[in-house]
Amino acid sequence: MRPYFAVFLLFLTANAWSQSSSGDPASYLDPDGRNIPVYEGFDTILPELQAPDEGILVINFWATWCAPCVAELPYFEELRSRYPSGQVRVLLVSLDFPKQLEKRLLPFLEKKDIHSSVVVLDDPDANSWIDRVSPEWSGAIPATLILGPGIREFREQSFTRKELFTLVQSLVESLP
Repeated sequence: MRPYFAVFLLFLTANAWSQSSSGDPASYLDPDGRNIPVYEGFDTILPELQAPDEGILVINFWATWCAPCVAELPYFEELRSRYPSGQVRVLLVSLDFPKQLEKRLLPFLEKKDIHSSVVVLDDPDANSWIDRVSPEWSGAIPATLILGPGIREFREQSFTRKELFTLVQSLVESLP
């Protein structure tokens, strides 16, 4: 029995080392088998938050414990399905506590039938990165950053469906 335990520990150690040394974020699989990356530190998520060369990227900062965030999530899901993926892409950046991912976030995504891209930002030092998202951001959620060629719109608010769709449609129409 001890040799099996030692092999198991060796496997866990090697797996943990490969994740931390590869530079790739740790990740979890949701019930649909989607990869949910967990970015430790704001700098690691920066490549995900770059303006696309074409189309619009809608980035929503949210958490399962934030009632206004949860209330507006269906609008982001509808937005994702309404536009072709090359025209509008939705990225949901979860600020849930890392220790609650498996017991809270993953079941939430399944229950709410969320199909947008979801990533987790694990950086408790929010004061070091909030201004990098937008100097206008107080740090409250929900907050949304919309990026595109020549487009940078930040909103610290909970959207109604009409507000979100009107804003995104106006930005889509402004694309070259």
